[in-house]
Amino acid sequence: MHITAKELAALIPPDFTLGVGTAAFQIEGALDEDGRGPAGWDVFSAKPGAIVGGGSPAVACDHYHRMPEDVALMKQLGVDSYRFSLSWPRIQPTGSGPVNPAGLAFYDRLLDELLASGISPMMTIYHWDTPLALDDAGGWLNRDTAYRLAEFAAIAAAAYGDRVARWVTINEPATVTTNGYALGLHSPGEALLLKALPTVHHQLLGHGLAVQALRAAGVPGEIGMTNVYSPMVPNSINPLDKLSAGIMDLAQNRLYADPVLLGRYPDLIRAAHFFGSFEHPDEDMEIISQPLDFYGLNYYMPTKVAVGAGEGVIPAGMAEAMGDDLTAASGGTPFHVEAWPEADTTAYGWPVKPDYMGVALKEMAERYPNLPPVILTEGGASFEDIIVRDEATNRTFIPDERRLKYLSDHIEAALRATAPGGEAEAIDLRGYYVWSLMDNFEWSAGYNQPFGLLHVDFQTLERTPKASYFWLQELIEERNLAASAVVAVARAMGPDPVELDPVESEAPDDGVPALDASA
Repeated sequence: MHITAKELAALIPPDFTLGVGTAAFQIEGALDEDGRGPAGWDVFSAKPGAIVGGGSPAVACDHYHRMPEDVALMKQLGVDSYRFSLSWPRIQPTGSGPVNPAGLAFYDRLLDELLASGISPMMTIYHWDTPLALDDAGGWLNRDTAYRLAEFAAIAAAAYGDRVARWVTINEPATVTTNGYALGLHSPGEALLLKALPTVHHQLLGHGLAVQALRAAGVPGEIGMTNVYSPMVPNSINPLDKLSAGIMDLAQNRLYADPVLLGRYPDLIRAAHFFGSFEHPDEDMEIISQPLDFYGLNYYMPTKVAVGAGEGVIPAGMAEAMGDDLTAASGGTPFHVEAWPEADTTAYGWPVKPDYMGVALKEMAERYPNLPPVILTEGGASFEDIIVRDEATNRTFIPDERRLKYLSDHIEAALRATAPGGEAEAIDLRGYYVWSLMDNFEWSAGYNQPFGLLHVDFQTLERTPKASYFWLQELIEERNLAASAVVAVARAMGPDPVELDPVESEAPDDGVPALDASA
């Protein structure tokens, strides 16, 4: 049995945000409406065999037309905050030059709906949907794309800066480089292996330039970025296994975090002759490593690494989930990923290991002594859902106990690890965002990997809350009740020794920066 919602709520500090997340390309649909320009993902997803089952993102969840309904479901859920991304080609169709007023207006309406519902916005500027014109010019292989991202950030700041509580400049550059440019699994479909490395630096530079653009605009919201993190675990005490795990750690974790948090690439990366693509002006690192208000961490799983030829650096289960044999693409390395035989696995083939959440946070704390406050900007699991219909009431119920347990165990692990006496107590943990609000277009996996708290029938587009939705709703209610009890006790004690503002003390502090909801 996992911890109850009431017991878990008791662990949540008063400044902790509970939120949900999505990305524009995965939920919006309406790819050809209201002046939106094409994205590289539009073209990639139309290639035969690129998407499992041939699924198309053309409609996805139809969030573009159903946005008020989705915000109402979030309000009913009770979340503190919603993390969403801007569709770059919807706002700036070619990735440079004029903006599309209809695209800007959609996010105006979304922000106003959120604020009217008491939900704090966390806006991701770039979540992978590069305008096609920029992809045609080289995408992230082209240094100019970093400057185009900064221009887009300035557009977003001018339009929405008064209403966004938290900004994420860029989401998971490691996934863009690895899947999009090294292995060819994502748009733009390049399988360049080591020749993909310039995309690392250009994305990080784009992040830094976007930070500069937001700060130049004077936005009051907090500014951060998001990287994915997977602890790399040697398969055995064999020194070569340890070396292999260390190389994977460099390539997937430190390569993206060190420049942002330490102002330099890892020594091994800089020393290796074939990493000459990291030659850059000195001022680049100053731009990349500007201080942040928070650091976003996406945690899903650990990775077990062993020396020697195997099925490659992509687990077989993940290859199957993506509908491709990735051995040829990833098997050229001198190490491989091993399974966790004792662990439950998600539909993606990912091991469910909540105990490694603490490991990830501890490693971050030890590596980066000046780490800003951390927000877990994504966490969740894809499982095949069973839909149960009550014949008496004709109501649908989805008992996704495995997803519920995944979320409960991982949130608990994060809270215990960062509590006083925990293994990562040095980290100031500010929140957890569940991935995702609803089942959606899961990139190359199409519609075969449901992560949502809401089930989406992709024929009718009907949304149905799952058991995990009702569990999170209960957790938030229990958190609010506990906070209200603390306020009541403080009031009973009188203004001395505790003095509270009578208006602000009506609701718990969710840790999200307060902005003017009437703006």
